[in-house]
Amino acid sequence: MTPALAKLVRVQAALSAPGAPFATADTPDGPHYRQGPRTLRELLDTTLAHGDRPFLLAGSRELTYAGHHTAATALAHRYRTRYGLRPGDRVVIAMRNLPEWQIAFWATQLAGLVAVPLNAWWEREELGYALDDCEPGLIVADRERAERTERWAAARGVPLLTVGAPGLGHDRLEELPLDGPAASGAGLPPVEISPEDQATLIYTSGTTGHPKGVAATHRAWCAAAQNPRFFALSAMLCADVDPVAVPLHTALMTYPFFHVAAFTALFPLMASGGAVVLMHKWDAAEALRLIAGHRITAYYGVPATALGLLDAADAAGEELPTMRAISTGGSAAPPGLARRIARRFGGRVEARNGYGLTETCGGVIANLGARYVEQPDSIGRPAPAVEVRIAGPTGAALPDGEIGELWLRGQPVFSGYRNNPEATAAAFTDGWFRTGDLARLQGGEVYIVDRLKDIVIRGGENVYCIEVEGVLFDHPEVADAAVIGVPHPVLGEEVAAVVVLRPGAGVDADGLRDHVAARLASFKVPTHVFLRGTGLPRNPTGKIVKRALRAEVIAQEAVPGAT
Repeated sequence: MTPALAKLVRVQAALSAPGAPFATADTPDGPHYRQGPRTLRELLDTTLAHGDRPFLLAGSRELTYAGHHTAATALAHRYRTRYGLRPGDRVVIAMRNLPEWQIAFWATQLAGLVAVPLNAWWEREELGYALDDCEPGLIVADRERAERTERWAAARGVPLLTVGAPGLGHDRLEELPLDGPAASGAGLPPVEISPEDQATLIYTSGTTGHPKGVAATHRAWCAAAQNPRFFALSAMLCADVDPVAVPLHTALMTYPFFHVAAFTALFPLMASGGAVVLMHKWDAAEALRLIAGHRITAYYGVPATALGLLDAADAAGEELPTMRAISTGGSAAPPGLARRIARRFGGRVEARNGYGLTETCGGVIANLGARYVEQPDSIGRPAPAVEVRIAGPTGAALPDGEIGELWLRGQPVFSGYRNNPEATAAAFTDGWFRTGDLARLQGGEVYIVDRLKDIVIRGGENVYCIEVEGVLFDHPEVADAAVIGVPHPVLGEEVAAVVVLRPGAGVDADGLRDHVAARLASFKVPTHVFLRGTGLPRNPTGKIVKRALRAEVIAQEAVPGAT
């Protein structure tokens, strides 16, 4: 055990020891935190302590913590009085990252309703599928999403509350009295909320078929709020930093709010009183401008945008002197990212990476600080309220070093898939959630090997795509890469790589194959290397949509045996 890992183990053991802030209790569902809020309504009330500190910054707009709470409380009353919604009813939130998104979401929690964040990139048909499934009592949407959903809403008599959409003839959120003492009515709505009540219904990205509605309780989300605080405090103590003396973060948020990774980033900021700077859409040059203008200290986003930010900073000669942390999640990070951050900033900027799913309400495993630089292939150690098993074919736990399916249980795990008992039953075995990720456990740390359904099986040999992708990313002229399986009449599948090169790169397909061959066994070397002139297809959370990429590659006649 290295000194960095040994220190991390000691620190995390102290933070989760009996009587410590992150102590847990054993339950039939796995470990649960003993302390902390019991509902999201309680969690939001704690932010009143931050008063007039800025919470959300969008362009020239600033919303303070006190202003946010007042507006959310007023809207919660509006949900009940104007729209007749009652506890358990569902409110769809479909918009870009705007301050009103957070107002609409937290208003649902204050009113005992179920928030249903929908993917802002979805088109009319995709939105319609989720709307049919969740049967909302209200849709809160910005102009683009209102135009895509108003036909569905009109046909079913569901009201629309719009943001930035004058002329559509619906109630407008910005016209409601949300900012005065009388706006919030007589305190919070008079509803009883239990930790076991459903708080959210969030749809999976649907990269392998129709998205599924993931139902999660207040209890699960309160664990999700504790997890990133545990990891952040671990990082500070491992770096010998006094948490009391740490200045508040001003963070650049590039995760879309509808994704659970955004909550993982937001929760510790809300707990401490940090500020969140919003972007309408990702643009590296705009990100540099915002970092300089707001003196941003922390960056939150998927690895692809983090790499884009570093590339833009390198090209512009920007030192980013205010930055203290770059945290990534939502998809697998290239192994070289942590070391690139360490080299570029001389250790001044801490790199963090996490693992989580919609079904776990966000991040439940994290690698950070010195240990992340030392062992970037690891996704880290689990939060105290999460139990990990590497399961073999029979479900039994495998010993350290052996590859199996990653199973999780504990407080942040979801309740089930809406209207889909078959998928819910398939997702759990003896109370353990089956993630579908292949992993191994080594000394308490988790190493993701690949997606269970995304292995390339070449002539009976398993090729883990993430391993080959990691080697490709190590080539200095590779900007992006994805490894997939393509049909072969004898071997079953062959390994194919789709690569995006950096501008001015001189390497060709043979050179990339030689690069992989120098590091990996011959059966793992891509038989086909396709150099792509444009970026790889990704969903809104940065994950490569491999089914689209595979279809594109198979359609090319250059692939032997393709059908």
